[in-house]
Amino acid sequence: MEDKYKILSTIKSPSDLKPLSEDELKELCAEIREKLIEVVSVNGGHLASNLGIVELTVMLHRTFNCPEDSIVWDVGHQSYVHKMLTGRYEEIDTIRTRDGLAGFPKRSESPYDAFNAGHSSTSISAAYGIARAKQLKGDNSYTIAVIGDGSMTGGMAYEGLNNAGRFKKNFIVILNDNKMSISNNVGAMAKTLSHMRIKPTYIRIKRRTERVLSHIPLIGNFFKKLLKRSKSKLKNLIYKNTLFDFLGYTYIGPIDGHDFDELKNALELAKKTNEPVLLHVVTKKGKGYEPAENRPKEFHGIGQFDVDTGEPLSSKKGFSYVFGNHLCSMAAKDSKIVAITAAMTLGTGLSEFSRIYKNRFFDVGIAEEHAVTFACGLATKGIIPFFAVYSTFLQRGFDQLIHDAAIQKLHVVVCVDRAGIVGDDGETHQGTFDVSMLNTIPNTTIFSPCYFDELEDSLDAATYDCDGLAAVRYPRGGELYRPSDYRHHSLNYNVYGDDSADIALITYGRLFSYACRAKEMLAGEGINVRIIKLCRIKPIDTNAVAEAAKCGRIFFFEESLVAGGIGESFGYELKKTGTIHYYKIHGIKDTFVRHETVAQALSELRLDDVGMAEIIKENL
Repeated sequence: MEDKYKILSTIKSPSDLKPLSEDELKELCAEIREKLIEVVSVNGGHLASNLGIVELTVMLHRTFNCPEDSIVWDVGHQSYVHKMLTGRYEEIDTIRTRDGLAGFPKRSESPYDAFNAGHSSTSISAAYGIARAKQLKGDNSYTIAVIGDGSMTGGMAYEGLNNAGRFKKNFIVILNDNKMSISNNVGAMAKTLSHMRIKPTYIRIKRRTERVLSHIPLIGNFFKKLLKRSKSKLKNLIYKNTLFDFLGYTYIGPIDGHDFDELKNALELAKKTNEPVLLHVVTKKGKGYEPAENRPKEFHGIGQFDVDTGEPLSSKKGFSYVFGNHLCSMAAKDSKIVAITAAMTLGTGLSEFSRIYKNRFFDVGIAEEHAVTFACGLATKGIIPFFAVYSTFLQRGFDQLIHDAAIQKLHVVVCVDRAGIVGDDGETHQGTFDVSMLNTIPNTTIFSPCYFDELEDSLDAATYDCDGLAAVRYPRGGELYRPSDYRHHSLNYNVYGDDSADIALITYGRLFSYACRAKEMLAGEGINVRIIKLCRIKPIDTNAVAEAAKCGRIFFFEESLVAGGIGESFGYELKKTGTIHYYKIHGIKDTFVRHETVAQALSELRLDDVGMAEIIKENL
């Protein structure tokens, strides 16, 4: 059967791009966009960023010789086009599915993926390390970091820029600016100078002038230095932002990231410049698909959607939505409550809060470390800050949680979204580390609700019943199974099932829903189990420990790492009672969880209802 993507289907490697005419390149870009929309509408993923970077990716692979030349993609969510052009087009339909392509660059997947990514602002540091390693080995190939303007709000990007500014050859940073974070340069003169500087004649004239001046006895070098100083002063008058020049980079741009000629000239100039280059490329997020162009934030990361309308196929309200609504209700009654996000307003459910309470809402950019310490500063003056953050990104603020929040016993509420398995985004995004991380920090209280009403109660308790660092963690998506006879009595712990049962199943968070199903399955086989459900998982209620100690066999299930987890803490408390008979912890071992659906991952980890029931039967 003939492939409808006539040009794209012929691209087996980047070398196949080089003989294409400009008309063929335009057709290729159109096909790439159509394929992106087709795939992401079915698999979900990052659409707007990939639609915006099509021409730049094509021209990068046409200009450079990968994998000898190395491209490091910041975050990597915009690497779908790169994957299609590097021999993975035929597998692109499998992206973000079990055993399929990862949604981010992955070195084990392809030699064209120079560095694994998933979190922001790492590309420049990684690329600089690669470039230095090449230099040590006598390798003169190019190293390119592609970073978005959003990622440039992260402090690590500037650490990398500062350090790499001393590197003199074949190192290029491409700033992909979709006009969301970086200010535009000022005036027509800036644009005129930009166009002049990307012409190959500019660099030739500059070099010839410097060579001529260098050969004039006595005064040649003086005039050469004077010319450079004059050029810098002129640039400072014209450009609003000269930070990159001060850091040691030759700044080129801004240029149109959808114009083949401008991209070609700029990339060729960057190759010929014997010092680090910062190439500023302006692109349109979501280009070529009207719903994504109009709503780029919604199409940054999206689930399945209708291609014709752009509307999501699932509109089920989840924990993020409930959190955002309840925080608005709390803020209406308490003027001390403020909300903080690290560039994730929509994802963390804070859109409505940001609209209603503009003066009490703070988007700090992709800067989780700053967000935590900023919250701590607010807390010193009696403000109650809520920092809403995905579990995977909270990892970046670990030092600040200890040093700035817990040691000072400051009252900061961290709302840990996407806690536990998140599914398709895979290893870099699984929320499997926050429990072990937070559990080690003194002066910290952690809540892990299973249902919406428990989330609301947990937020209230974290606000008014805790006087230090408090964390409320909740999963991606919505509520799961809730038995009709289950009653939520306490945030500390609840017992569900026959009090006389000699087998205890202990868990917390959404795993309680699976535990209830497992209990019903086991009851059908004549095995009686009672469940001890924790909601406040640190500190552990000693009464919950005493309740568990009544049973002869105790099984603890948790959707996080076993090492440093609540199961270990609970087991330690059980041991102190001196009455423990049999205790088994089942969670995530010393491993990373691959990309697949949440259901598939929980089944594979034996943390769903079937897995729990089987483990209990195997150990009776």
